[in-house]
Amino acid sequence: MPKAIVIGAGPAGLAAAAAMMSKGFAVDVLERASDVASSWRGHYDCLRLHTARGRSGLPGLAFPASAGRYPSRAAVITYLEDYAQHHRITPRFGVTVTDVAQTDDGWTVSHDHGTDAAEVVVIATGLNGTPKMPDWPGHFDGPILHSSAYRNAKDYAGQKVLVVGFGNSGGDIAVDLVQGGADVTLSQRGPVNILPKELFRMPITSFGLLSKLLGYKVADVLTAPVLRMVIGRPEDYGLQSSGKGPGARVIEDGRIPLIDVGTLGAIKAGQIVVKPGIAQLDGLQVQFSDGSVAPFDTIIAATGYQVDLRPLLGDSPALDDDGKPRVSGAETGQRGLYFCSFRVSPDGQLFTTGQEAQAIAVQAAEAFSLA
Repeated sequence: MPKAIVIGAGPAGLAAAAAMMSKGFAVDVLERASDVASSWRGHYDCLRLHTARGRSGLPGLAFPASAGRYPSRAAVITYLEDYAQHHRITPRFGVTVTDVAQTDDGWTVSHDHGTDAAEVVVIATGLNGTPKMPDWPGHFDGPILHSSAYRNAKDYAGQKVLVVGFGNSGGDIAVDLVQGGADVTLSQRGPVNILPKELFRMPITSFGLLSKLLGYKVADVLTAPVLRMVIGRPEDYGLQSSGKGPGARVIEDGRIPLIDVGTLGAIKAGQIVVKPGIAQLDGLQVQFSDGSVAPFDTIIAATGYQVDLRPLLGDSPALDDDGKPRVSGAETGQRGLYFCSFRVSPDGQLFTTGQEAQAIAVQAAEAFSLA
């Protein structure tokens, strides 16, 4: 029986492990944290899936109805714990992988507890790698934290808080802070796309089917008038339009649109002030690119993450010049090496993760004559 090593015990790692096991592989899951779903345990408290429950389950186990239409962070963690138990996945926790190397017989995976060998390695550590912090000119005298360190609004009541970045984390956190009594400003340097959470009472991610049927460019053209009617244009909220439809931004630029959970209403109500990018920090003052200046107590950078797997794989041809996988959920060109859930998707990350895990298992089984 060929062996597969899966690195990571989050959604991608668990889905990959279950799929590989179903194809006859002996699977060993390595996880540096002490629990499954470690990244989900570290997310902010108010987080909910932006995809509906029915399109968020991983292969082999659906979300329970008790999780609600849009499962909460806590519900996702419980689901992933149940998923591991359901599929009899028993990760080895507290194992930090340091090197993944190809050999004549397959792969060796070195870690702080030794070395393991396998015919297949699936790297499933995901897109939330290292928090990406901007290098702003000047110095800020208050705390600056990445959105990955934000938990809830209780410590920010009465503060002037600047949230930098208008992705889904930035939008969620800005609304949470407003509801918690903070004075919130949201800074966005570049162009954006905005979407309602639901359209005609259907989750917005369900409209991804249009892109599959018609192509993303045609789908963008067809949905644009409806979106303008429902939520308006980014310029209506003091933001800059990207000039592309939401499908094009995902497919061509790898950028997920903001799915509105109340951010746009808070902007219109004057509860969130919108500013352009930061030009300079000076004490507790922040100067923006339009020349305006305002004081703040705290800056929260919702500026995303960067992925660089070169410390594990060296100069592997499967990685681009920045160390990110060239392909995800498919053959990499190096026999027995796969990456799962490193591709931004308009269909929801968990849905795409499940699809990629199954595709990897099918391809690996064919490569090792298990199909």
